[in-house]
Amino acid sequence: MAYTPNREPLGAWNRLITKYRMHSGSVAYLLQRITGIGLIVYLFVHIWALSSLTKGHAAFAEEMKTFSTPPFKFVEWALGTLVMFHAFNGIRIAVVDLANGAKYHKKLLAGVWIAGIAVVIGMFCLIFSTELFAK
Repeated sequence: MAYTPNREPLGAWNRLITKYRMHSGSVAYLLQRITGIGLIVYLFVHIWALSSLTKGHAAFAEEMKTFSTPPFKFVEWALGTLVMFHAFNGIRIAVVDLANGAKYHKKLLAGVWIAGIAVVIGMFCLIFSTELFAK
């Protein structure tokens, strides 16, 4: 019997994803990896943005003026969201691994979400305070 390759390129992935049972820990694992990738992308963008310092103070000031517009403030807030989840979930992972907290991991994850949402809402108010409270 000859080998016949799968003609559906996403067929195997689709079957794998639909069979996989997503638990709270699985979602936290995936989000930890996704936020880590997002932070790595930000690191390269940050280095690229700082490279305008080599072009002089005026070029850097012009770039910073662009970064203070509302769309970039929203991106800054989204970046803060990535950082907060990644940090709080990293602390949860350390507690689960090092402090034998596996039996409390769901409660710790709920705490991560509560603390993360509270900090992200506060960060939103701080970042957009000039637009929110302008008279």
